[in-house]
Amino acid sequence: MKGIACSVLFMVASVLIMVQAGRAMSRLTCGQVDTLLAPCIPYLTHGGEPGPECCNGVRSTKALAQNREDKRQVCICVKEAANRYANLEDDAVQALPVKCGVDVDIPVSRKINCDV
Repeated sequence: MKGIACSVLFMVASVLIMVQAGRAMSRLTCGQVDTLLAPCIPYLTHGGEPGPECCNGVRSTKALAQNREDKRQVCICVKEAANRYANLEDDAVQALPVKCGVDVDIPVSRKINCDV
């Protein structure tokens, strides 16, 4: 009986370690977000229509942000990226999710407080 209890305890500990390692590896980086959204820069700076690569990047970014911390990180990355481009058209920025048919629950703004 003691051997079974030790085996079960070992398995539970192993699973917990794997879950924690998986969480650490799933952290989003601004490099990932920048790469996914880079095809949107022409639309965001010149208007018109976002291309399919841009909309795929928006969808992929949303898919990566599954929990509150990931959404916060995406918000920070998008805000930092937006502040690097002085010529972003605010109307295009606000319209991007709608034009791509993506319901984004992360506000897009240069002034957003990502910690809220």
